[in-house]
Amino acid sequence: MHRFMPILALIAAVAAILAVQGAMAQRAQGYGGDAAETRAAFARAREQARDAASRADALEARARSARQAADKTASEAAALAARIQQSEAGITAAEARIALAGQQRAALDRRLAVRRGPLIRLTAGLQKLARRPLALSILRPGSLTDTVHVRAILETTLPEVRRRTAALRGEIARARAIEAEAGDALAALRSGESELESRRRQLAAVESRQRMALRSASGAAAREAERALALAEEARDLDGLVGSLDRIGDLRRTLAALPGPRLRPARPEDSGFVSDVDAGPPSSSAPAGSARPAFQLPVAGRTIAGFGAAGEGGVRSGGISLAPADGAQVVSPGAGRIAFAGPFRGFDRIVIIEHSGGFTSLVTGLARVDVAVGQSVVAGSPLGVAGIDRPAVGFELRRDGAPVNPAEYLR
Repeated sequence: MHRFMPILALIAAVAAILAVQGAMAQRAQGYGGDAAETRAAFARAREQARDAASRADALEARARSARQAADKTASEAAALAARIQQSEAGITAAEARIALAGQQRAALDRRLAVRRGPLIRLTAGLQKLARRPLALSILRPGSLTDTVHVRAILETTLPEVRRRTAALRGEIARARAIEAEAGDALAALRSGESELESRRRQLAAVESRQRMALRSASGAAAREAERALALAEEARDLDGLVGSLDRIGDLRRTLAALPGPRLRPARPEDSGFVSDVDAGPPSSSAPAGSARPAFQLPVAGRTIAGFGAAGEGGVRSGGISLAPADGAQVVSPGAGRIAFAGPFRGFDRIVIIEHSGGFTSLVTGLARVDVAVGQSVVAGSPLGVAGIDRPAVGFELRRDGAPVNPAEYLR
C-alpha cells in the first residue's frame, strides 16, 4: 500500500484544489476575466494609496502646527479625508489582488480538470490492487501468478507515472501558494474595511464641529446659500449657474478690495497720515509672477472620460469623469470658498468652489454633500461622498469662466 501513497495523496490534493472559494469568486466578479486590466487596476490602486498617504502626512503636520482653531479643524478634516481615500485605495488593491488570484486559480482549475479523469481511474485501480490481500490470491487458481505479473508491471510503470505527474505536483504547489496569497489579501481587505469605518466615524465627528462653528458664526452664510439656491432655480443649465456665481464672486472680491473708511485723528500732523494723493497709486495685491496653481483629483478612481471627449449629442466634455468605488470619499481639488453645494437637475448633487487666480472648480455626481455655501476649505477638505452602483464623479476646472484641462494643473 505504501508504494501507491504518493499518487493517492496527489489525487487528494487535486480534489482539494478544485474546490473554489466563494469569497474569491465574488471579489473577482467586478474585474471580469482580463488579467492585464486587473493588474493595471492593482497598480493604479497602490499608487493612489501612496499618494493619499503622502497628502495625509502633510495635512496632519499642518494641523499640528496650526495656531487658529478653524485652520486646525480644517486640516484635521482634510487629513482624515485623505486617510479615508488611502483606505479605499487599499481596499481596491486588495480586491484586485484577490481577483488576480481567482483568475490564476480558474486557469489552474481548467488544467487540473483535464488531468483529473485519467488520474482518478488510475488511482481506483491502484487502490483495488493495494487493498487485495496476498493470502486471498492462494484460494483462486492462477490468481497468484496474475498478481505477481501485475505487481511486476507496476514496479516498472510507477516511475513513469511519477515522472508524468511531476508537472502536476508543481501546479498543485502553485495552487497552494495562490491560496495563501488570496488569504493574505482577504485579511488585508478585512483590516482595510474596519479601518475605513473607524476613519469615517472620526471624520463625521470633525465635520459636526465644523457645522456647529459655521452656524454660530453669523447668518450671512444662510442668506448666501438661499441666493445660491435661487440662482440654481433660475439657471437654464450648469454653464449658466457657474457663470452667475462667477459674476457674484467677482463682485464680492471687488467690494472686499475697496479701501475702508479712515478715521481722521484730532492732530493729523502727529499721526504720520499721508493723503491718497501723496501716496501715489495703490500697489497690486497679487504678487507679480505668482506660481502656477496646482489642484488634485477630487476622488480616486479610473478615468472614464477625458477633457474634450465627445458625449451624448456630440457635446464635448468640459472636464474629466472618474469611476470611483461605491460611496467613495470626495474632496476639494484645492483651497477656496464654497460657492454652491446641493442638488442640480441632471447632475445629482454638485459642489462649486471659488479658488484664487480666477479659477473655479466644479465637482458633480455626489450622493451626499457635507459642505455649505460660504465655507472656506483647504485642498483635500471633504466635500461629500460618491453614489453607489457604478458611480461617476465629474471634475471641471475653469479659469476666468473658460473651461481648461484639469490634467494640466494637477499636482
